Amino acid sequence: MSRVVVLTGGVGGAKLVLGLVNLLPPAGVTAIVNTGDDFRHLGLHVSPDVDTLLYTLCGRANRAQGWGREDESWSFMAALAELGGPAWFKLGDRDLALHVLRTQALASGATLFAFTQRVAERWGIAATVLPMSDDPVATEIATAGGALAFQRYFVEHRCEPVATGIAFAGAAQARPAPGVIEAIGDRDTRAILIAPSNPYLSVDPILAVPGIRAALAAATAPVVAVSPIVGGDAVKGPTAKLMREFGAPVSDRTIAGHYAGLIDGLLVDGRAPAVDLGVASACTDTLMHDLNDRIRVARSALGLADRLGR
Repeated sequence: MSRVVVLTGGVGGAKLVLGLVNLLPPAGVTAIVNTGDDFRHLGLHVSPDVDTLLYTLCGRANRAQGWGREDESWSFMAALAELGGPAWFKLGDRDLALHVLRTQALASGATLFAFTQRVAERWGIAATVLPMSDDPVATEIATAGGALAFQRYFVEHRCEPVATGIAFAGAAQARPAPGVIEAIGDRDTRAILIAPSNPYLSVDPILAVPGIRAALAAATAPVVAVSPIVGGDAVKGPTAKLMREFGAPVSDRTIAGHYAGLIDGLLVDGRAPAVDLGVASACTDTLMHDLNDRIRVARSALGLADRLGR
């Protein structure tokens, strides 16, 4: 069976992966997921991007917000706030079960990889979901007021501080999780996709893990990124804001340049003006409101990859 590998993080990435597993045999899809957002909160190990993908693939994701569980309740958070606890990061009653079990498993010696496989199997997820590493990597945003851990920047401060740089603490010592390098380098891999996730906050942490960038550059399968830019802006999150703060135009050309040397092609939104991106490209409507949209974007990205075949 040919395989499609996708580097992903956040809600936009989960949407593309869902499109892939509805377009292809799910067992032929491997997702390598950002864990730079992982952190400990209230003593619990929280893996936001991994959990978003797991919830999405098993049909338990909150359809309105894209993250968290559907049919969630918030009694725990209400009681926490009543006691003066840190209520800035919301943990739903149903969502808590996953964090408690993960924390228990890791404390007992299990790896993040092993725990993720266990949950995926329990929920009947046929796709392979791989955390980028079992080792801790922490995304930190440099600001005028000092460095902020990712969740403090993203959730507590709502991305409002001006970013002057991004670092990935622990990345230099981290190792790719089992199966990551093998999936990228497998000669049966049909295509490697980079989801329309935030390049700086969701994809760069994956690329910072030693061995992953080199594996992508050496891969025999074509590598295609899906641009997160639509109509001169980002659909969601701080992608465009970060571009402006880093002095880069908010454009597909900036995305192509960011992935220079790694990608063979870039899928862009059809509303973008035709310009030379310095890399092969194709266009479609990249907004993903529903399942049909997700399948369309997945099909278009694979179509470009098939056309490029290394």
